[in-house]
Amino acid sequence: MSWLFTELPFIERFAAARDAGFDAVEVLFPYEGNVQDIVNELVRYDLTMALINCPPPNYTGGKPGWAAVPELRERFRRDFRRALRYARTLRAGHLHIMAGVAEGAAAKACFISNLRWAAAEAPNQSLTIEPISPQAMAGYFLNDFDLARDIITTVGAPNLRLQFDAFHAANITGDVMGTWADMADLVAHVQVAQPPERSEPDKGNVDYPAFFARLDSDGYDGWISGEYKPAAATTDGLGWMQE
Repeated sequence: MSWLFTELPFIERFAAARDAGFDAVEVLFPYEGNVQDIVNELVRYDLTMALINCPPPNYTGGKPGWAAVPELRERFRRDFRRALRYARTLRAGHLHIMAGVAEGAAAKACFISNLRWAAAEAPNQSLTIEPISPQAMAGYFLNDFDLARDIITTVGAPNLRLQFDAFHAANITGDVMGTWADMADLVAHVQVAQPPERSEPDKGNVDYPAFFARLDSDGYDGWISGEYKPAAATTDGLGWMQE
């Protein structure tokens, strides 16, 4: 709902998503409005909230996320609790913890420490981390899939898994299918878009029909989210869902 149906007021996007055939939605940062209004729309249109992001965005203009920023450790933990309240109210399947802009050993240690803390703080909430490509967010700490595996393995929490965005995989490795094969055992949630414009999945070089078939053959049973910029009206570009 943060990327699609933006031609509509936010609260009207839920009805549009249901009409278009979606069973679940994401709202990246549902912190500005009344959370009960969102709950009401989910119930009214029988939609599941698949995922929200954590922590809330930095409204002062900074980059979103600071779980890997050592000097913001206490702020992350305070804001995680707020995000967790939203996730519970919305019954969000996953809470995506954003690392933020950082680098080096201290950032990695901070990220691992914060993830261990968050996993223990919310043992019944699925948490995800997502490698984000430099093209999308310069300086983002978690910009590598091998690093994501290392961190998830080191944290060792059953409720921490990988958010696999095929758009970022294409940008980071150039090989969506190969990266999926390497990471599938860790994946809890999938997002799709075509590089380089982050457009509809059926308008580029990534073979999404083959990718979806691979997800099926591998037994992936989570959500697939369209996280892309529609070229025109959102409904004009939803042919990929039927294909």
